[in-house]
Amino acid sequence: MFHEVIPGKIYQQINKQIQELILGGALKKGDKLPPERQLAEALNVSRASIRESFRSLEIMGLIESRPGEGNFIASCDNAIIFEPLSIMFKLNNGKFRDILEIRMILEVEAAGLAAERITDDQLELLQTLMEDLEQSDNENHSVEIDKKIHYLIAESTGNFLIITMLDAISSLMTDFIANARLIIAKNISEQGRLTKIHKDVVKALCQKNPRLAQDAMRRHFYSVWESIENEEM
Repeated sequence: MFHEVIPGKIYQQINKQIQELILGGALKKGDKLPPERQLAEALNVSRASIRESFRSLEIMGLIESRPGEGNFIASCDNAIIFEPLSIMFKLNNGKFRDILEIRMILEVEAAGLAAERITDDQLELLQTLMEDLEQSDNENHSVEIDKKIHYLIAESTGNFLIITMLDAISSLMTDFIANARLIIAKNISEQGRLTKIHKDVVKALCQKNPRLAQDAMRRHFYSVWESIENEEM
């Protein structure tokens, strides 16, 4: 399974082999890695290099160390994606509009898939959330409900990558929703329009109509876009 490494940054080469084995399916989540001594012999490296590799992989979230048991392939956390994404977004001066655009691309299609795949239990929860949003008179509470609605629609697709990608920008998305609603709240008619569009999305999902769900979700983002056109964000 493993092969001898060549001179260089040894721990990085060990990492690469383990990552390739995961990508190739030879290692799966929950699998136990060989003991340090055995792995060091197989790779013809020092145990110190193995420990360095394990430490870096643990920081990345790819493996987990269990005292007295050994090292195992981890059930990966979305923080593996989220943390570097957030850092790169900030370092590259990411804008409010960048988040709006990626959410529109992702969530319009997600709404169509959700209309085809959403379960009765998910529909019931979605309707409850919509009722809570209509009755909410607290903006912070409304932001939380808004986020839950969008997450539930993503989960309803049953598509792991859509759910993971949306979750990976969760902190950025939280700020996005809060900022967007604060802007829209400046205009009562706009706020009412946003609530109505959410209702249209939910109605389309209840009807299991993909096209209507996509159209409603697209209108939702266009509404937000119009509201921020003159804002510096």
